[in-house]
Amino acid sequence: MAAGGGRYFCTAGRGLEPFLAREVRARLGATEVDCVSGKVFFSTEAEPGELRKLKSGERLFLLLKKHTPVPVSRHKGKVLHEIKSLVIEDPKYWLDVISIWRNLHGYGGQKDDVSQENPSPLKRKSEEEANIATKRQKMEQVRGTMSEECQAEGGERCVVPERKSDPDCWTESKTPLEDPSKSSGEEPIANEQLSFSFRVSCRCSGAIAKILTSQEIGRAVGIALMKQCGWRADLRDPDLEIFIHLNDIHSVVGIPLFRLPLANREYIKTAGLRSTIAWAMASLAEISAGAFVLDPMCGLGTILLEAAKEWPEACYWGADISDSQLEGADVNIGTAGLMDKIELLKASVKALPLPSESFDAVISDIPFGKKFKITKDIQLLPDILQEMERVLRVGGTIVLLLSQDLHKRMDGIAKCAENDSPNAISDGASETTTAKALNVDGNSSSLVNGVEGSFLSSRQTRFGSLVPDGVYGVSLGKTDAFIYKYRKISSAGNQ
Repeated sequence: MAAGGGRYFCTAGRGLEPFLAREVRARLGATEVDCVSGKVFFSTEAEPGELRKLKSGERLFLLLKKHTPVPVSRHKGKVLHEIKSLVIEDPKYWLDVISIWRNLHGYGGQKDDVSQENPSPLKRKSEEEANIATKRQKMEQVRGTMSEECQAEGGERCVVPERKSDPDCWTESKTPLEDPSKSSGEEPIANEQLSFSFRVSCRCSGAIAKILTSQEIGRAVGIALMKQCGWRADLRDPDLEIFIHLNDIHSVVGIPLFRLPLANREYIKTAGLRSTIAWAMASLAEISAGAFVLDPMCGLGTILLEAAKEWPEACYWGADISDSQLEGADVNIGTAGLMDKIELLKASVKALPLPSESFDAVISDIPFGKKFKITKDIQLLPDILQEMERVLRVGGTIVLLLSQDLHKRMDGIAKCAENDSPNAISDGASETTTAKALNVDGNSSSLVNGVEGSFLSSRQTRFGSLVPDGVYGVSLGKTDAFIYKYRKISSAGNQ
């Protein structure tokens, strides 16, 4: 492995992979970008501070191994041996890995918040030795609460090896701490690195998941690493986490660069819409310096926050009919320090007290789910679209997030609008719109993960002066949704 690393992968919500691929190219100058389902692999010379600025990704990893899928057979022992061969290397390999990891986190120099949360093992030796008995007594309790404490996104499971009677598993882990006589020359660095505590996070799907569980894989790998490197298993606060993902496409091993997911924004006090989705929507709105941007159903203001953080030279307005939502948005705006960038007003999206053609972009998450009456939203959607069209300038864009129920009725709504307005006819370019996403080169492609085949061929016409400019299927976790983009091509009187 080359010193300094440079090869990474970042996980992404389904449907956001093309957005992430485009972002790593634009923000990090990334090369060798490989976009697959749920992940984007790339190379970059960017520093950790720049890597942390990624907005459309979930978790960022230093890539250690990327191989073809593990051969699957009926013999568990043979399969486990193949998996362990991916991870178990000469101890010198892991010293190099840890050295790269430490350099990325600035040990010995400026430390980021992850390094501060995980002080170096050297500083913790005396405390660990004094409390080792207590820690061992608590290990079973840790293992019992494993699922609650260490459940990660996408079905990841963090596992710790069961303690075996074999003393090698544990006596070797004590050696770097209890044998200072061997510390000379460069050996103290090696001993410090080998004393790292660790945990294994494993996710498997496809054929291999039918043979082995994530826990079985993680336990086998963990025990092997303890025997070989003398590391100590720690689920709650490990110095090092090893991520293993096995499926029918590839076998991946990596180390997370940051303790918290990139999607956890420190500037958002109360979360609303998933921040990665909000950023992706804002990125489609083509916001430029001096532009006026409106979210007429702003809720807690997540879309406005993401947009204002990324494009601070624009002016932002948020409206909502709910006092409690506006109060929450106001707190979020204050926490983010964006009081001078975002204005809030109480208003109904059906009758906005704003001049016609006064905004360059309108971005909004149309509420849906158990808290909202879907039937009522569907009935109001034509009025909502009409009011958004009114306040939008010619050439401006509208970006909406719609539920599956709402998107299924968009075509019917557009047809009704077409029948009501004889001048609002559909042209050849808009009769058939495919759900599309941005590919790794930043161009439009006609396929996006998670979009139903029946929707790909659905007929979609313009709504008044709004011409459809793309539909993007995305996942919100438990449900799927669709990002619609429209462009206004003419004034209301010139349709």
